Amino acid sequence: MAALLLRVSLLSSDPSQVRSLGWIRWSSGVHSCQLLGATRFFRSIQGFKDDDCGSRALVLRGTCMKTSRLSSTRSGRLWYGSGDNDASMARLGGGNGRSVVTRCACCVNVDISLFSEIFMTVRGFLSAWEHRGYYNPRTSQYTLLISITGIHYCFYGQCHYGMPCKEEVNATEKGKRPHPVMLTRLLALAAHALAEADNRPEPKDLWKEPINATLWKPCSDQRDWEASGNISSSEGTNGYIIISANGGINQQRVAICNAVTISRLLNATLVIPKFLYSNVWLDKSQFRDIYQEDYFIKYLKPDIRIVKELPLELQSLDLEAIGSLVNDTDVMKESKPSIYVKKILPILLKNRVVHFVGFGNRLSFDPIPFQLQRLRCRCNFHALRFVHKIQETGALLVERLQGHMPHLSPLQDNLLGHFAGKSIPSGNRNESSKYLAVHLRFEIDMVAYSMCYFGGGKDEEEELEMYRQIHFPALTEIKRTTKLPSAAFLRSEGKCPLAPEEAVLMLAAIGFKRRTSIYIAGAEIYGGRHRMAAISRLYPAFVTKETLLSPSELEPFRNFSSQLAALDFIACASADAFAMTDPGSQFSSLVQGYRMYYGGGDLPTLRPNKRRLASILVKNATIEWKEFETRVNKLIQQTKQVHERPIARSIFRHPRCPESSGPELVLALWLIPRHEAPLESTWRLGDKVLTLS
Repeated sequence: MAALLLRVSLLSSDPSQVRSLGWIRWSSGVHSCQLLGATRFFRSIQGFKDDDCGSRALVLRGTCMKTSRLSSTRSGRLWYGSGDNDASMARLGGGNGRSVVTRCACCVNVDISLFSEIFMTVRGFLSAWEHRGYYNPRTSQYTLLISITGIHYCFYGQCHYGMPCKEEVNATEKGKRPHPVMLTRLLALAAHALAEADNRPEPKDLWKEPINATLWKPCSDQRDWEASGNISSSEGTNGYIIISANGGINQQRVAICNAVTISRLLNATLVIPKFLYSNVWLDKSQFRDIYQEDYFIKYLKPDIRIVKELPLELQSLDLEAIGSLVNDTDVMKESKPSIYVKKILPILLKNRVVHFVGFGNRLSFDPIPFQLQRLRCRCNFHALRFVHKIQETGALLVERLQGHMPHLSPLQDNLLGHFAGKSIPSGNRNESSKYLAVHLRFEIDMVAYSMCYFGGGKDEEEELEMYRQIHFPALTEIKRTTKLPSAAFLRSEGKCPLAPEEAVLMLAAIGFKRRTSIYIAGAEIYGGRHRMAAISRLYPAFVTKETLLSPSELEPFRNFSSQLAALDFIACASADAFAMTDPGSQFSSLVQGYRMYYGGGDLPTLRPNKRRLASILVKNATIEWKEFETRVNKLIQQTKQVHERPIARSIFRHPRCPESSGPELVLALWLIPRHEAPLESTWRLGDKVLTLS
């Protein structure tokens, strides 16, 4: 068992203020330290050589009125040498003239993974030092700093977004820039809190939804109209609708369901949707590569007629020349059904075909006739099933996460089909099989598009601006010609995606234990493993699809980001608890809706109010852990409340409504569809009258 003898001193730009806080003995594998005593100054340690320490060593040296300076050696960046006075040491604390430096009386090789244990325990002694009057946590400008191979961990101090008191991470991966870690003080407090909570039970409601969630039952598979899909030819229909959906798999899924609804509205035949190639997602997958075509056509046959291709006589038409090409500028976002009847139906009747290009969120959620809304839900929750290749690998993911074959349930039947295992009695599922899924929407496209700042200085700003110029030229032009809100304002309004540091603080405050199994969903996180270090230090038992699946199992999905996202969707929808970090994310919205629709009150989703969370995190330099914990828990509990879908909110995210999830009889008296105005079910087009069934 490795042991380190640490000496801790309080340094300032004024040498007379140097004070020793004592000795700490730390042993690996034991989440505790011993405070052995206090002395005024340290003796100078002689006989120290740089080569005594490898590149993976904790190197912190004690001196007497002498200070170390940061310098580069063959083995990495180490604290070594001596300076003229304590002011030179103070300059290493970020230039603010004040720092607390933990220094080691010996040079011991320590694997970097063991450093997380020190990280968790050292913070506890700050409380003891506070009681001895060494500093006031509300006013102190000091920083507790431990350095390991050039990575600096600020345990205490005035750490704000992008301020000097931050963890400087040296980039070791080719082509990767250093990305600072924010909120280091709160991360240290969280580490200490997790260590103390190891032997305490978890909050009772951590893995549960409120009891009234069980009263909602899925019902969008029910039909109240005469089947229209039994017509064997195009005779009697108004024409064909084609869509070429843009975006990633989640935007495309919404576009598919909206296209199904519009086809029913206009009495048209739907051609199997096409997916546009995105220079962000770089995936050439089409509908048949992700979803089961034949199942989709068969399941919706009673609702609409679906074909795989246009009739030959229509394939040669120049749709743009005849005015049948409709893009997103022709139809506003979240347009009402009446817009399609007034603008699109005449084109359809004249040319027999309409091609929607883009079609992102082009149908409103209210007001929509009851049965059309139900059809939209039926498409999303029942008609779209992943292809067998995705189902089989998804089942493998869930099996490795839960420790057994996925048990048969309506959710697993929809997600995994016959790859879901036989039902396993709930009594056989032990606590260790539970896992939390977290969707970290912190890829570079989201970070760049948000226009927010994440503490990386000029390097970050230049990198993101270059990305915007390539992938979001319209946003770049708006930024050039328009005065946009500041990054600080965007953060205060909750418009910024949560960074990994912020997400892991939320999880720790809610009460998830350090040993919790966590599945991280998402593509490559902006900042790479350096940014993910905040999660791995607090929750070492986190995994991804890349760590759970072998290279050969992942090979069929390489270079297909949409298919990889489908695997994440299965793992997140099947999780015992799901935490989103960006409520505006389409992926998180769809996962939340799936869990709400099929969960029966057993699949909680944690959805932070980012605006309120930002108001808490901005106080990271002074707020104590108990207060942080209380406030975060309060805002999460409020978002877990069960209620009917608010008017105009996404039915994919909030399926608790009469059209999608019918309540039990006990709630039938008050769960009446609410609408600001009576729904239009009849429109007049010239001498024709159209009535929606």
